[in-house]
Amino acid sequence: MTCPHAAASAADALVLDPFVADLDGESARLRAAGPLARVVLPGGVPCWAVTHHAEARRLLTDARLVKDIGVWGAWQRGEIPMDWPLIGLANPGRSMLTVDGDEHRRLRTLVAQALTARRVERLRENIEALTADMLDRLAERPAGEVVDLKAEFAYPLPMNVVSDLMGVDPVDHPRMKALFEKFFSTQTPPEEVPQMMADLGTLFAGIVAGKTEKPGDDLTSALIEASEGGDRLTTEEITNTLQLMVAAGHETTISLIVNAVVALETHPEQRALVLAGEVPWANVIEETLRWSTPTSHVLIRFATEDIEVGDRILPKGEALIVSFGAIGRDEEQHGPTAGSFDVTRTPNRHISFGHGPHVCPGAALSRLEASVALPALYARFPGLRLAVPREELRNKPVVTQNDLYDLPVLLG
Repeated sequence: MTCPHAAASAADALVLDPFVADLDGESARLRAAGPLARVVLPGGVPCWAVTHHAEARRLLTDARLVKDIGVWGAWQRGEIPMDWPLIGLANPGRSMLTVDGDEHRRLRTLVAQALTARRVERLRENIEALTADMLDRLAERPAGEVVDLKAEFAYPLPMNVVSDLMGVDPVDHPRMKALFEKFFSTQTPPEEVPQMMADLGTLFAGIVAGKTEKPGDDLTSALIEASEGGDRLTTEEITNTLQLMVAAGHETTISLIVNAVVALETHPEQRALVLAGEVPWANVIEETLRWSTPTSHVLIRFATEDIEVGDRILPKGEALIVSFGAIGRDEEQHGPTAGSFDVTRTPNRHISFGHGPHVCPGAALSRLEASVALPALYARFPGLRLAVPREELRNKPVVTQNDLYDLPVLLG
């Protein structure tokens, strides 16, 4: 699928690589293009990207940018087909991710009743137990055997945690994994996109139906029961919220754990500071979020009127993505060492979980999981090291996620 107006409307644009062969280089080119850059998304869809920290903070609180896809001129003109591989991220259904103003406050208030800090913190004991169990099983592997740390640790931990939070039956894990891989991938064949979206809806609708019939002590049941002045979430809103929470609280955590390990193993002097106890693990997490952010680009907001950004104009009816991969290394925010991984960096005021009304709802859970998983991993395997050179690690073709196919390591 190719947007018919891509070549004419984005002749000077940076075409985002659907195979994500060089994310760091692409992010550097985006920053160099200025705070507002013209880009072309996979599938030939032109839009704009905000690439600098200060401008992103401002735009993320600008009421003239909305999540309503009906504002998008290309959508109105029928230029964005329903089989576009990224349609699920541009038009994911009604939830607090896709509405603004009073409706966003309504949904966020109801969701906040269910996703309380206490509920998230209650998961700590379960996260610790899951982590210990996975590390025990890894310790049984033969000495010198290469282990895919992503498949055997970074993936199953957050999947089990988010499933426990939502009350998802473990039997649904393989199906959920397969569908979300298609959901985020730019390589999903267009003819498979409508069925994938339908299957995701069916999966989460089934979870909601099960908890409506037989409630439990989980987020899904709490969302069903949430009420504000007699107002309740609709089944569609609950279903889409759960789907959002898996994407926000699961995929992000996988990448955070993987990227932290890669950063430490390719910066031995930083790793030594952490393992010696001279730098807290919280610093590792925040510096990883900044320097190798789990989310490279977030889709999409739409301009309800012309908006000035630096010396350029984001025109009314145009689409904007937030390029967190570029923003995290903005020297205007983080100084001349912005391109370096430095766990002693202070202050470290990044916006890798977003900013403003739509800040990531899974941020606290992701930080909690990483704060348990990473120190436990290195306490058990202080000699852990990459099994291949950094340049041989393969990026997944996911334009929104800073993700790897696998993470081969030697446990030491």
